[in-house]
Formats: sequence, structure tokens, C-alpha cells
Amino acid sequence: MTDSEQETEPERGAHFVQSLERGLAVIRAFHADAAELTLSDVAKSTGLTRAAARRFLLTLADLGYVRTDGKHFSLTPRVLELGYAVLSSMTLPEVAQPHLERLSGEVGESSSVSVLDGADIVYVARFAVSRIMTVSITVGTRFPAYATSMGHVLLAGLGEDALTAYLADAALTPFTSQTITSPERLRAELAQVREQGWALVDQELEEGLRSIAAPLRDRSGTVIAAVNVSTHASRTSVGALRRDMLPPLLAACDRIEKDLTAAG
Repeated sequence: MTDSEQETEPERGAHFVQSLERGLAVIRAFHADAAELTLSDVAKSTGLTRAAARRFLLTLADLGYVRTDGKHFSLTPRVLELGYAVLSSMTLPEVAQPHLERLSGEVGESSSVSVLDGADIVYVARFAVSRIMTVSITVGTRFPAYATSMGHVLLAGLGEDALTAYLADAALTPFTSQTITSPERLRAELAQVREQGWALVDQELEEGLRSIAAPLRDRSGTVIAAVNVSTHASRTSVGALRRDMLPPLLAACDRIEKDLTAAG
């Protein structure tokens, strides 16, 4: 470790195990652009002496986390166990939250995850960039499924019997002039959503509010949740919503599904 690093290193408690910190630093030295490193590479990246870096690398090799040909070192798939232990204890909101933050950063709009609870969607995760509705949306907020993009995705994921029961019981009260209030028309809309794999709702819940949503599926392909991006009609046209925000949304859903699969 260099003198400058020692000067800026924060004070540690008596409990602190420096060798563990250094061992983790050796693991973190490897990444996509540095998948294979020499002893000198690792020493330079971590600030360790060559002798210390060698001891950590050989210990990790003994434990099965690193492989070596005598000159170059690389991580083995066993390091995935370290991340799996964390992922396997995470819930859907915990898994989704960092992906929502990334998605919102990419599109500059708020994003959310919701699940279906009876006739409503319930927000279980959210990253807000700006407030565009007259009501504040937080985790736990509920809206009627028939008037929202995430609701359309979740309803489209229902089996035929469940959807028929929903349409028979739902009171499709209009929120705006755009709200779909006909069961037949809503069924047709949901069939299209099911076929294309996403839903776009234009000012059906509130004037000025546009949103686009896509499903999250489990390993069996069952829709378990929905992710959306919402925006104001004054700054984003329907065409722009589809063109500019749908691809990042679908990519985010794919990343969340992969993490959920890893989490079991």
C-alpha cells in the first residue's frame, strides 16, 4: 500500500481484519477488462507488495476462487457463490431497486415495479426523478389495474379464467376521457399487450400522464410483476416513449429477471 493511500485510509475499529480487506481487494482487481492478470498487475492494482499479492493469490487458488498457469491468474466460477449468497436472501424490491435507478438514469424519468393485488396494482419499488402526478407515489401506493400500463401488463399475464373473472367484477370507472371502460375493448387491448410483450397507456389514469411497462417473469415464464417508466405528455410524445424508452425498459427487465433467477 502506498504512503498516499495510508494517509487517506479511514480509521478502522479494533475489530477490523486488514487481511480480509486485502483479500477482497485482490478479487476486485479482476473485472471484464482485466480477466487475466499477472502477479505484477495485481500488486499494482491493489497497492500490495508482490510478496503479499502472491500469498493472497495462491491462497485464493487453494480455496478454488482463482486459477493460474504459473504466470497469469484469473477468477474461477466459484466466486459467483459469494454473490449468490447475497442474492438468495434478497426480495424482489431489493433486487429491482438498483436496476430502477440505472433505468431512470438512462431515460431521465421515474421508474417503478408493481405487483397485482386483487383488482389493483401495488407499487413495491420505485425510483422517482420528478413528480408528474397530482398524488405522490410511494411504495405501497395502489391504483386500479385497468387504467395503468403496469396493470395492463399484469392483467395480460393472467390465465383466461382469471381474466374473465376480473372483467366480470371490475368497475371500469373513467378517470379521464382516455380511460378504457369497455370490458370488450380492454380484453382486446390486453391481447395486444400479451402479443407484443409491453403496454403503453396514454393519459388513462390522469391527464398528462403517459407510461410504458413490461413484464417480469419467473423461471416458468409466469408474469410475477411489471416495470414501468412514466413521463408527462408535455415533454414526451407517444412515439418518443415507444422509440426511446421501450428498449432501455426491456433491457432493465431482462437484467432484473436474471438477478431474480440467480436469487431463486
